Amino acid sequence: MKKLKYRFKRETTDVLTTLAGLNSLFPDQSEELKLLLDVDSITVTAEKTVKERTRPQENYYRKWIREFAEWAGLTPDEMHEEILCIAFGSEESETKFGTKVRPAKRSSQVKRDEYSFLIDHLIITAAKMGFAVPPPIGGDF
Repeated sequence: MKKLKYRFKRETTDVLTTLAGLNSLFPDQSEELKLLLDVDSITVTAEKTVKERTRPQENYYRKWIREFAEWAGLTPDEMHEEILCIAFGSEESETKFGTKVRPAKRSSQVKRDEYSFLIDHLIITAAKMGFAVPPPIGGDF
């Protein structure tokens, strides 16, 4: 979705009306909004908020990736790379150290629903190998 931008010029009452509306929505920013009273125009931008992964998701994932890695004889970082490749695919790159397999997507690049997808792959992969990762209960997944 694209950003919506609205520009309000000082000559109209739109600036004062817009600032009054913003002040009622964001009373904690009233001092900053007062500074805009003397400007020639203001621009208000509206855009969709991206739902990032939640703290409960990350805590759950990190706990169980660590447990699963220990069980499998890998470091948590090695296991994380494996699960990323399984969940999002991988790319091979030629380097001076030889061919390196890297995940097609990093966990820092994914939104909440894709992070849930990553968690699902952790649970499924562990189960296929004989290690039980309990499903998440409650929280914001």
